[in-house]
Amino acid sequence: MTERVITDERSLSDYTAVVGEECIEELRLLAEPFNKAKVLHINATAAGGGVAEILRSFVPLMCDLGINAEWHVLRGADEFYEVTKTMHNGLQGMQVPLTPDMKKIWVEYNSLNADFLSTNGDYDFVVAHDPQAAGLLKLLRDSNGHRKIGPWIWRCHIDLTAPQPDFWEFLRPYVEVHDAAIFSKSEYFPKDLRGPQCFDIPPAIDPLSVKNHLLLDDGEVHNILVRYGVDPDRPFIFKVSRFDPWKDFCGIIDVYDLVRKEFPDVQLVLAGGGAGDDPEAWSCYQQVSAYAKGKGDIHILWGDNGIVSPELNAFHQAASVVVQKSIREGFGLVVSEALWKRCPVVASDVGGISIQIAHGESGYNVGSLNEWVEAITYLLRNKEDAARMGNAGKELVRQRFLITRLLQDYLKIFQTLSN
Repeated sequence: MTERVITDERSLSDYTAVVGEECIEELRLLAEPFNKAKVLHINATAAGGGVAEILRSFVPLMCDLGINAEWHVLRGADEFYEVTKTMHNGLQGMQVPLTPDMKKIWVEYNSLNADFLSTNGDYDFVVAHDPQAAGLLKLLRDSNGHRKIGPWIWRCHIDLTAPQPDFWEFLRPYVEVHDAAIFSKSEYFPKDLRGPQCFDIPPAIDPLSVKNHLLLDDGEVHNILVRYGVDPDRPFIFKVSRFDPWKDFCGIIDVYDLVRKEFPDVQLVLAGGGAGDDPEAWSCYQQVSAYAKGKGDIHILWGDNGIVSPELNAFHQAASVVVQKSIREGFGLVVSEALWKRCPVVASDVGGISIQIAHGESGYNVGSLNEWVEAITYLLRNKEDAARMGNAGKELVRQRFLITRLLQDYLKIFQTLSN
């Protein structure tokens, strides 16, 4: 029932210039015990969202280490993705109902996808990503009477600090049969979770992906901005995310409305898209577009799977300030992506965002409306400080949030589970 995603080949040797020979040699040494090991990653969608972006680089790099890594996506109809998006919202604390029909749909689609695993070979490690795939192992064991494949790891990318009790109580028995669980922060560990060994491992970006590596000359940047109606000669604030209620696009419009009282020429560019498992994205985009009418020089860019390179690179290269005003955020890869391109970032002091920014050094973690306005206007007014923070942000990402570090973390978990 699951569908395999085919990825382009990648070589770790290409990353030597970014992370150094010692890091690459350590990765190859860590991977030696898992030569030819079969590893399966399962998530909900092959395009759109941070998980798909990570796996598109992560899986082929595992293969380059001699591991037989595969990436599969769940198959499901719209009703399944509507349920899983509601579960995502409920697990992050939104007041939404969990009905018996929703539980039934979730179990049915997890059962259908688990059937594949019961008949298609053995895996040495399986990583099931997020609530969409959390039911596979328990349903596989229930149907077969025993587990033929494993160890299993549940990788949770969302903020579980304050879930709605009904949603977590429903999901918890399915999570507890896993051998390990990975969260982006230790603060996300559920206190009542029994069974899996818990690890706190933040996500990471691929510095050599087209999105993060491609540099454009000034003429290309100028032409792309003009094509999207943005004035290259005036400053602009930039935000890129999936269109999702948790990303608070309307809130950043309110901030912008106050900022332009001091900087009347400043523009706001909001860019994003959806994902295959997110039925809310288009309606969120429409709501944001309606909210922005008559509120200044605001440009709202939509792409089915998010704005992509070279457009994204052009906006990052030209932006005066990058913002990420999330209400809840498991991590927020877009913050590290911006910092890697030396953009100063002002972002909500929530979830995994806070660990990506050294406050006052590589950007600002802020809360109140006044803090938002003060931080943005300071960076617009002080370009030298903004450039200094951008450089500091790139170095912070180099040290903590690159995909080579994520590979190290997974190989160490494999070691722990093997022992």
